Amino acid sequence: MGPGLRHDWDLTPTQAIKLQKDLAGAVRIEPLRKTPRTIVGTDCALLSGGRKIAAAAVLCDARTLEVIEQSYCVLPCVFPYVPGLLSFREAPAVIEAVRRLGGQPDLLMCDGQGLAHPRGLGLACHVALWLDMPAIGVAKSRLCGQHRDVGPKRGSKVRLTHDGNIIGSVVRTRDNVKPLYISVGHRITLDQAVSWTLKSTRSLRLPEPTRLAHQAVAKLKHSCQA
Repeated sequence: MGPGLRHDWDLTPTQAIKLQKDLAGAVRIEPLRKTPRTIVGTDCALLSGGRKIAAAAVLCDARTLEVIEQSYCVLPCVFPYVPGLLSFREAPAVIEAVRRLGGQPDLLMCDGQGLAHPRGLGLACHVALWLDMPAIGVAKSRLCGQHRDVGPKRGSKVRLTHDGNIIGSVVRTRDNVKPLYISVGHRITLDQAVSWTLKSTRSLRLPEPTRLAHQAVAKLKHSCQA
């Protein structure tokens, strides 16, 4: 995890769209440089009626999937809700939550899109470029693209394509349960992204790092509302 890119977050939606297009070319699809020993999962939730955004980062052992540590960040939510620009709302909190970890994550699993995005820069890409680390986008729904039906068994997968390009993979992580939309975030191949997603999934639909991050941020949200 390094310094990565930097840019101003105080942007209009029009400026944000232009920046997405500019940054998309910086995303690298390449094999992992080393086998991950730790994986950090992230997820976000809105607080205070949408005025704040909270992010949780849960660091797990890549082999056992046991939790090593977790961290949080709560920031004002200053960017408006605009479809396709989710990262400008969520990324600042996610980036800071990951930075607050004492341990060093080798791989990021982000609850959100990676390259499976209309402009090729989903939340996982945006965060990974800032942190300069390998990342996977793990999304529960499709933002763009087309695909064939996925087989009913765990491990079944089909390509997700957009404008003639492969942008991700639709993967069944549990028998007869809705598939996930897996895409490259940065510095990993799609095959590796799918493989690590399946390795990190136990008996439930979501991989453990993002599932635990979802639980953590939901608990934080509940405590803030109590």
